[in-house]
Amino acid sequence: MGGGLRVLVVDDSAVVRETLRTIMLREPSIAAVETAADGRSALRKLVRMEPHVVTMDVEMPGMDGLATLKRVMSTRPCPVIMLSAFTFEGADKTIRALELGAVDFIQKPGGRGSADIQQVGAELVAKVLAVGGTSPKTLAPRERDGVALRAVAKGRPQAAADATSAAVVVAIGASTGGTEAIRQIVTSLPATFAAGAIVTQHMPEGFTLAFAERLNQLAAVEVREAVHHDIVRPGRVLIAPGHSHLLVRSEDGLTFVELSREGTVNGHRPAVDVMFRSAAAVLGPRVVGVLLTGMGRDGAQGLLEIRRAGGATLAQDEESSVVFGMPKAAIELLAVDQVCGLDRMAAAIRQRVSQLQGVGRAPVGGSAARR
Repeated sequence: MGGGLRVLVVDDSAVVRETLRTIMLREPSIAAVETAADGRSALRKLVRMEPHVVTMDVEMPGMDGLATLKRVMSTRPCPVIMLSAFTFEGADKTIRALELGAVDFIQKPGGRGSADIQQVGAELVAKVLAVGGTSPKTLAPRERDGVALRAVAKGRPQAAADATSAAVVVAIGASTGGTEAIRQIVTSLPATFAAGAIVTQHMPEGFTLAFAERLNQLAAVEVREAVHHDIVRPGRVLIAPGHSHLLVRSEDGLTFVELSREGTVNGHRPAVDVMFRSAAAVLGPRVVGVLLTGMGRDGAQGLLEIRRAGGATLAQDEESSVVFGMPKAAIELLAVDQVCGLDRMAAAIRQRVSQLQGVGRAPVGGSAARR
């Protein structure tokens, strides 16, 4: 077939289909756009068209987006971007879609008219262009070998740890493709993980809560969406909420987080750079900074500040990244100590945490006002 990206738009709304098709065809790098009104039609066109990227509505009558996505990933894997309604149920289904192999999602506007859909057009085109060259081998469904992801029973020996905040903090930043990367890392951490972790994933409000709750079901460590003044404890992972930047603070011998609704940084709130910079300033050499797959440059400068402060810095490699933009930007800035594949990242983090244990003094004690 000819050059340029081929895109398949799947949505039960004729207005949405035609509007997205028109928007995408304005982009010179997109050569062809076909549409499908339901999952079954999409599967037929998938074989004939062989699209580079599929955009798919989560909610469709008959074969819905999740069922269609499963078939896509099992028959002809390609990057799939979901379109999701901003509801609790929509957020939960979107997180499930990301587990099943979708690389990213767009939050649909409240209305279904052409003017409403235009609001997300530029964002969707940018994501289509970013993931269009993704290798199929990075898109395997998350239910590998027919074994579904299982929720784990929580049974952490945390009583002693609960009195203190973590001596070492792991700060993880990600964007496109990051939910799966974060899941693989967090679910590989043992219940006795000695560090605390903070995470900024580019994701809208509401979806971060669903993401945190899903990870908490799957991981041995505690995972929660961060609230103001949450303590960074050993064995706890705090996810920045979609409405706020996450910053690290230290007071009364405790390390905790603060949330800020100040303006966007690098076009994002939460922004990875905000989190990395505050961690570097407050914790110095007691930080392991990890920059994962994502579009753009968010996190690169902050990772450099962590390195300059004496912390450890890791970046995901190109082969395992859905989009290599953010890690590549950090590597070009000489901000990265170690580049490694996603399958080795959790082990690398544990090794760096072990090396940093005892560097500086661990904060102890603290105020009952902190959580």
